[in-house]
Amino acid sequence: MRLLRRIPLKMTLAAVLLPFAGTGTGAVAGTDPPLAIVDATIFDATGAAPYIGTVVVREGRIAQIGPDVAVPKGAQVVRARGKALLPGLFDLHTHWTPGSTPGTYPQIATAYLATGVTTVNDFHQPPESFEPRRRWLSTLYAPHVNLTARMSTPLGHGADWADENTTRWVNSPDAARRAVDAIAEYKPDLIKAFTDGWRYGMSADNTSMSVDTLSALVDQAHGHGLRVLTHTVTVERGRQAGEAKVDVIAHSLQDRPIDAETIAAIKAGGTYYVPTLAVYEPVKPGQEAPFPADDPRMRQREQKFGYALGNAKALHDAGVPVAVGTDAGMFPHQGATARELELLVRAGLTPAEALIAGTATSAAAIGLQDDRGTLRPGLRADLVLVDGRPWEDIAAVRRVERVFVDGRQVWGNGVKTSAANQATAMPAVRIAALVDDFERADGRTALDTLRVDEADGGTDRTVQVTEVVAREQVGHALSLQARFSSKPEPFASAILPLSRGSVEPVDLRGYRGLRFEIRGDARPVTLEYRGVENRRWSHRLQPQAGWRTVEVPFDALQGQPSRRGEGPVPAWKGDDLQQLVFSIGGEPGEKVWLELDNVAFY
Repeated sequence: MRLLRRIPLKMTLAAVLLPFAGTGTGAVAGTDPPLAIVDATIFDATGAAPYIGTVVVREGRIAQIGPDVAVPKGAQVVRARGKALLPGLFDLHTHWTPGSTPGTYPQIATAYLATGVTTVNDFHQPPESFEPRRRWLSTLYAPHVNLTARMSTPLGHGADWADENTTRWVNSPDAARRAVDAIAEYKPDLIKAFTDGWRYGMSADNTSMSVDTLSALVDQAHGHGLRVLTHTVTVERGRQAGEAKVDVIAHSLQDRPIDAETIAAIKAGGTYYVPTLAVYEPVKPGQEAPFPADDPRMRQREQKFGYALGNAKALHDAGVPVAVGTDAGMFPHQGATARELELLVRAGLTPAEALIAGTATSAAAIGLQDDRGTLRPGLRADLVLVDGRPWEDIAAVRRVERVFVDGRQVWGNGVKTSAANQATAMPAVRIAALVDDFERADGRTALDTLRVDEADGGTDRTVQVTEVVAREQVGHALSLQARFSSKPEPFASAILPLSRGSVEPVDLRGYRGLRFEIRGDARPVTLEYRGVENRRWSHRLQPQAGWRTVEVPFDALQGQPSRRGEGPVPAWKGDDLQQLVFSIGGEPGEKVWLELDNVAFY
């Protein structure tokens, strides 16, 4: 295995500490007895042939490994004769979103552990949520989770549904450098750049990132010790990613067969390739075909998937390191990584090469090869015990029996799921009555949360500007102005998070309702409370041209079905809320405005 360019990588609290503080396991790093996994068939992912041996773990790291290692006195012994021991698997492209299956952080964490995945990149979270999510992860049985900041171009993919607090928008080298500096303050583990707006061949390319902008982004990120993974899905953009020296291409080049010039550029750039074949598989295991076989959309999917398979093999054969990611969250998390390994074998890698792609090469892709990814003394003891010989039959990787993270068993025989992993949210916190009087000049609410815009998404989307403006007499208010898109039922919204990054739920049971001042252009406004697991409650009101004070008691709120229309309408409990949302709708192409002030619970 070749390890290409290495740069420093910042390691966050979630990536460095044991992921079990506060779970009641009764042990902390350095106090557990040694662990000895005895008589396993060891696949160490270094390129060596599998052999029968023993691994001894002390203080979360591999202390000894080999065919003649003695079991230390007092060690916890796992007898593994006939079983295979592998490094923990990686998934370098996932989305831990409430709309996924499963849909909460603890459930998603458990799904990955159950399939032997011990390091994951989460591409979905806004930087404002990094700190509370890391605290949450520290209470769970979970893989190591790298939180990834996102950058795109105005109207580009990734910016077609999110505001700049979620995905930074840049369209010049100077803008890219400033955006990287701003993102770095949140201490991301990685940066994801959307370098093309070509939405998988389904829509026009509204805007793509220039090579100069991408090169500046990569250079500035490397200066902060951050690696850059790109959303890149065309051969031309793959060549430009190599020229910009991005660290990882995090999707398949799938519009045509790859050419020698592009392969040379990617190889010269020291760029790794993560083809996410599983998300592009036209008919996923256990599912029906989305379209009839003769439907043009189905033929297009089949053609692109054929290009994706062929290009992955061509890059691998040329010496470009191929690593593993899935885009899970866009489809179910459970088993996604194993499916990606199977598809790499279908593309033409051997089972052993696919295993190395999912371990050693994936670790090297994000700069962690000296910490994990292979089974060697001194490395982190992220271990997976499976039934079978997956280097011969890759399907055996699905038969996971035990999983260890930092040398502690977190899944399998004898492990009881922690209470934190059974919960759907962090414990609720109390908050002050005043949500926002819009007197801070830094874009944050009175609760010290960051305001967020939300509008209808897509390649044609509503244009929205939300800013604090002076009131006629005294103080300031929040002004929302929008020009609606041409799609049916356009909208624009201002979101006031009740906790940082809308991660921790808040307990409002000490209050009776919400009071605020409002004026607008007579378009109906919806006040919405959003809570954990996509629970929503709303109330419609009619603003006027002049200021007026409105009180909305909690018992006036109406529960709403989930966005997918699944499940019952939620009952109001008052202790699982995360956001206040003020939304205004209208006719396609219409201009609207709304102003708010002194939003507080009473």
